[in-house]
Amino acid sequence: MSLTQNVNTYFMRLLCLFLLLTMIALSPFASVSADNDQTSELRAVGVSVSDLGNPFFVRIAETIREKIRDRFGTSVKVTIRSNAYDETRLESQLEAFIEQQMDLVILVASDPNAIEPTIRQAQRAGIKVVAVDVNAIGADATVTTDNVQAGEVACQFLADRLEGQGNIAIINGPPVSSVIERVAGCKAVLNNYQDIYLLSDTISGGGSVEGGMEAMALLMESHPELDAVFAINDPTASGAAAMAQQSGRTDMVIASVDGAPMAVEAFQSNNPVWAASAAQFPAVMAATAVDLGIDLVNGIQPPQTKILIPTQLLRDNNVHLYHGWN
Repeated sequence: MSLTQNVNTYFMRLLCLFLLLTMIALSPFASVSADNDQTSELRAVGVSVSDLGNPFFVRIAETIREKIRDRFGTSVKVTIRSNAYDETRLESQLEAFIEQQMDLVILVASDPNAIEPTIRQAQRAGIKVVAVDVNAIGADATVTTDNVQAGEVACQFLADRLEGQGNIAIINGPPVSSVIERVAGCKAVLNNYQDIYLLSDTISGGGSVEGGMEAMALLMESHPELDAVFAINDPTASGAAAMAQQSGRTDMVIASVDGAPMAVEAFQSNNPVWAASAAQFPAVMAATAVDLGIDLVNGIQPPQTKILIPTQLLRDNNVHLYHGWN
């Protein structure tokens, strides 16, 4: 065989090899394999929420589990815990997640600042951390309700209902960022009305129905001239409304934040006291947190790592249009 023939044969082999590699790269089987390699990075997820007795946090936890199972089946282990607004408990749970070599942790922080050292410890172990509902310093990404906006729309409703004059109290809650921001949004609105007087904002209902009842009893005893109440969440509002009705105070009005099933039921039954709630979307928050977490685990940096989800004011005249937390 001549030199020219050898050269031609060599280049023909190179061309065939190039075409073969190109076909493999472009084939659907190649892309599926690449996707599987990418998604196989996620093996175990740890979840810590504030209170599994609160339907809001149950919806967050359930959505995280459902979203991961929809994406991966049962191949990814999901461990869910409640930290009960206890910082020490949350730290212990996060440390356990580190020992269990989780790939991703999604948490609702009990204290946005105090949890930072443990978050850093998790990140040093190669774990990605996504904060949901409450800010957590040091987290790789955060998804929360626009809590300032939630407080604004709820208290704007109260100001309009009072026609710009009257006495309002705030039933506060756990000192987490979501609660602090709701109260700040409420106060920002009330500051626009010189004839609306904020009588109290320090009594906490602990975010629970029982706490709402106790806080409302204290407020009515201390401020019999009370016209309206902003409650930081729906369980608090439910308890406060029940206490007001038991005391014959159906002349006052309560607004809150959540859009929980209990609020839907109250508005559908024309509750005489509890009149509005700035509805959150926990399923949207949780699903967004999962998407961000999967990207982070796979080395994909999201274009936005702080996501705020606006609320929608829910009341008796629009509750029939509301799709709820699902």
